[in-house]
Amino acid sequence: MSEQREPVDVVGIGADGWDGLSPAARRRVEAAEVVFGSRRQLDLVPPGAAERVPWPAPLLPALPELFAAHSGRAICVLASGDPQFHGIGATLARVLGPERLRVLPHVSSVALACARLGWAEQDVAVVSLVGRHPELLHPEIQPGRRLVVLSSDAHTPARVAALLVARGFGASELAVLGDLGSAAESRVDSTAGDWPHPEVSALNVIAVRCVPGPEAERLPRTPGLPDSAFQHDGQLTKRDVRALTLARLAPTPGELLWDVGAGAGSIAIEWMRCDPANRAVAVEHREDRAARITANAMALGVPGLDVVVGAAPEALAELAAPDAVFVGGGATAPGVLERCWAALRPGGRLVVNAVTIESEVLVADWYARCGGELVRIAAEHASPVGGFTGWRPAMRVTQWAVAR
Repeated sequence: MSEQREPVDVVGIGADGWDGLSPAARRRVEAAEVVFGSRRQLDLVPPGAAERVPWPAPLLPALPELFAAHSGRAICVLASGDPQFHGIGATLARVLGPERLRVLPHVSSVALACARLGWAEQDVAVVSLVGRHPELLHPEIQPGRRLVVLSSDAHTPARVAALLVARGFGASELAVLGDLGSAAESRVDSTAGDWPHPEVSALNVIAVRCVPGPEAERLPRTPGLPDSAFQHDGQLTKRDVRALTLARLAPTPGELLWDVGAGAGSIAIEWMRCDPANRAVAVEHREDRAARITANAMALGVPGLDVVVGAAPEALAELAAPDAVFVGGGATAPGVLERCWAALRPGGRLVVNAVTIESEVLVADWYARCGGELVRIAAEHASPVGGFTGWRPAMRVTQWAVAR
């Protein structure tokens, strides 16, 4: 962190540029000795005495040194719209400390988009694709859902349209709003399936009303996705058991999960789908399965899943302390449960699914020593028996769940 303690002004600016700034915001910019911002943002303010410094790339690792280099000078940072909403303001609060910042927000592009469309802001889901994978949209693509998507560039709308079509939501309505708030403001409307523009204004926001087609598969955020949603080789926590497992893991926004012996990664993926702030590490010793986990995470909208190839407990040594741990494979390996239990944060949850006699004996011993819940889970599915229908039992699972 920089040693400089002078306040840093963070001024939100829209596509309407200098004319759209309040008198107070203009005074902050005019009083600065150095102004940071993107080249586009710097071009929006009139020439002045201040030195203009465009952001370097990559930005985040350069920030402490950049501010230290201008120590003692009056600094103003230009930000797009509301600096604290998917903006540089939140980043600077982490790097410099919130007490250093004096933030003057502008109207956000989301507020402008909803104003143009007559949408209630509280009823839309906002997804930023600025420098991020379009697949992050997958968890939000639900029937009737309204989305406001912050674009990365001129090609993002075409990518979003293609993703919707691939999901069976080609009838979804898209409105691409360009240069919101400026004299050059534009709007293009179409369905995803008929999207005609490979390129639009680079400064755009995409409004989507999700409309499923007859072939669209429902993939809700609630745990228990169909087994067919995952690529796997049989090493998969099945749907019914998976839903019960996640109920006991009790995902809370912002928490970190270890999925040990991850197989297809279904537990880690569904944990992350519960909330965009959730994080997970999938630990799998086989490289082919680890590759499937990565593919499943991308296809189901959680590209940020961290996949570690290695055997537990050695592969757990350098991981950040978890809020919850699931052991779906390898529980009998020496030291695995000891390492997982010791690593848990206070209040953390450990869930172990046992399907063999050896692993059942192990969890029964831990249950006797540490308490918690010990549950036998059995599911039967209807299937043909000749010309009739009978029940086919799935392999029973003994589940131990405990909080630290």
